[in-house]
Amino acid sequence: MIKVCVADNNPMIFQGIKSFYKDSVDFDVIDYIGSLDDLNELLEKKIIDLVIFDIELNGLKSIRDVKILINDFPNSNFFIYSNISESLYALNALRIGVRGYLEKNRTLREFETALKSIALGNIFMSAEAKKHEKNLGKNNTQLHKKLSAREIEVLKYLANGKKNKEIALTLDLDEKTISTYKLRLLHKLQLTNLIDLIYKAKTFELV
Repeated sequence: MIKVCVADNNPMIFQGIKSFYKDSVDFDVIDYIGSLDDLNELLEKKIIDLVIFDIELNGLKSIRDVKILINDFPNSNFFIYSNISESLYALNALRIGVRGYLEKNRTLREFETALKSIALGNIFMSAEAKKHEKNLGKNNTQLHKKLSAREIEVLKYLANGKKNKEIALTLDLDEKTISTYKLRLLHKLQLTNLIDLIYKAKTFELV
């Protein structure tokens, strides 16, 4: 039986998933975690086969934290279940090793399909995420060849109107570091100002 942990700011998500799988012969929903620190502590003590977590989990500041989790606990599979749009994070998350990504507004059938797919050793991508990946096409490939995951993350925040200080606080970085990232973005994308940078982010459908 697959041991499942739910890491979410809302304990009702855990209760809902636990109730849904109460009679399951495949999944055993055994733990609820409310923060990144507690999740790390749990995974250090015992092996959890599947971690269902929200990208907005308390203490989780960026996709980089997710990558660290995956690297530190290779015996666990990680599945993101979040309100954050798949168009913003799904492709990046799957690239760093997350086994699946699903928005919380999807149906229970889609949720169940995702877990079954992951349990079989597959990577789950919703129809919407696949469509988004296809639409990005060549532009998306070019973007990821030019920019690192952190640079793309900073670009998303800038395109959403965040100031350097706000981004620095969110990512737990120095404000000067964000300025450096902004300069790198301008240089790599051959742009000269923030307005053009935001427009470029929109052409890549990052906002």
